[in-house]
Amino acid sequence: MLETNRLILRDWKEEDFAPFARLNADPEVMRHFPSTLSQEESNEQAMRIQSLITERGWGFWAVELKTTGQFIGFVGLHNQDEQSGIPCAPFVEIGWRLSSEFWGKGYAPEAAYGALEFAFCKLGSPSVYAFTALPNKPSQRVMTKLGMENINQNFDHPKLPKGHDLERHCLYKISREQWFQKSK
Repeated sequence: MLETNRLILRDWKEEDFAPFARLNADPEVMRHFPSTLSQEESNEQAMRIQSLITERGWGFWAVELKTTGQFIGFVGLHNQDEQSGIPCAPFVEIGWRLSSEFWGKGYAPEAAYGALEFAFCKLGSPSVYAFTALPNKPSQRVMTKLGMENINQNFDHPKLPKGHDLERHCLYKISREQWFQKSK
């Protein structure tokens, strides 16, 4: 479990599944993903995410508001292996997905900053990467707020069909040294 000023990043609970399914069914939240997810697909994704946390001790944590205990989405880390087809892999990836009602409140960068601290101080990662579809400017703004830099290695996401509107992705990175400089 990680804590920030306003948030708790923790293991998933069964009661997170329903709000997670609503988040994944929201076309606004999923506009930079290939499609929305059904309840079943969403539950399967949550169970996969939690099994990785159980296995490794870290991953895409469920995020809740400290004041209310309300689930608002996930933020955390994922291991991209060489077989992923993503440039620079293997690496530790940081990612997030929050319910739209919680956008614009600074929760994504706040939680992601806590995840970066975990990556650099607990895991000893030399660097952390993030990627998103080129049209996803809000996510790119979060990456920039975190001190990440676009490393100009745009790529076609290997899991998307050729010609898909979201196929082209950009890749951002922050090194351990950059993070420590920013966090002073």
